[in-house]
Amino acid sequence: MVSKGNICSTFKQEVSDKEISYLEVINVENQWFKMKKNEINFAEAESCPVRNILDRFGDKWSTLVILILGNYDKLRFNELQKMIGTVSQKMLAVTLKKLEADGLVTRKVYPQVPPKVEYSLTELGLSLLPKIESLVQWANENMVEITENRSLSEVK
Repeated sequence: MVSKGNICSTFKQEVSDKEISYLEVINVENQWFKMKKNEINFAEAESCPVRNILDRFGDKWSTLVILILGNYDKLRFNELQKMIGTVSQKMLAVTLKKLEADGLVTRKVYPQVPPKVEYSLTELGLSLLPKIESLVQWANENMVEITENRSLSEVK
């Protein structure tokens, strides 16, 4: 049996004289279930939790927003935009709304004039942070090799 930590992991079960391959998938309510490979449509993000989640925060700005908010207790919109530098107001607003909808970022509005709004990571967002930091470390360690491989592939 595959451990629950391996999302979308394949394992095999012998039935009669056949081997049937299954994928173990976690659903939205954190309940585990098994499906035959041919019952899962990988063309749709909802079929695989990993793809579903990466589609949401794997865009150009979300990961960066999570990393920045992870280094600060809370930030206002303009502070966050200045730290990123190249993101438009509209794109940052869309990104923050997506992250808030997923429960990764919280938005606190203070009743004052002018309005004061602060953003911070939720517990769920904080739990994602070490995974993203590991990816950043891997990218830093391997970027030179990846860049060289890209150059070689362009020459061919």
